[in-house]
Amino acid sequence: MNNEAFAAFASHERWLGEALNEARQAADKGEVPVGAVVVREGRVIGRGHNQVESLQDPTAHAEILAIGAAGGQGDSWRLDGASLYVTLEPCTMCSGAILLSRLGKVIFGAADPRAGGVISTARLLDGNPYQHRIEVVGGILAEECSAMLSDFFAQRRNR
Repeated sequence: MNNEAFAAFASHERWLGEALNEARQAADKGEVPVGAVVVREGRVIGRGHNQVESLQDPTAHAEILAIGAAGGQGDSWRLDGASLYVTLEPCTMCSGAILLSRLGKVIFGAADPRAGGVISTARLLDGNPYQHRIEVVGGILAEECSAMLSDFFAQRRNR
């Protein structure tokens, strides 16, 4: 791995670590532990963690909340040049929000073979109708992200 690739990987790990902190907040509330942050120019401009149960809102996914928070930070809702870091591969709904918000990159931890809309069940960010390319990087801190989800569901089954 060259220096540039190593620096990018280290940066991805740093921001995915921030998303994991958000996921822990979700778990503490009894929510499925998924967290997300939106980063632009080296700073977090939006954060979110799953709050579906807390808000009784099926759209309150970590990605949606982080994108919404980021959209309110500048003079435009468009998130050109920003990156979304999320602990679990985005679903179809969140993939739509990613497209509409004009994010430039999506970096996720664990793949979601059941409902992932980025690489697992569909490739919704590929060839999108909005004519902008979204770079996708998966598998960053995948073991930690997967373990958090597995532990959560194992605890739930044991109740």
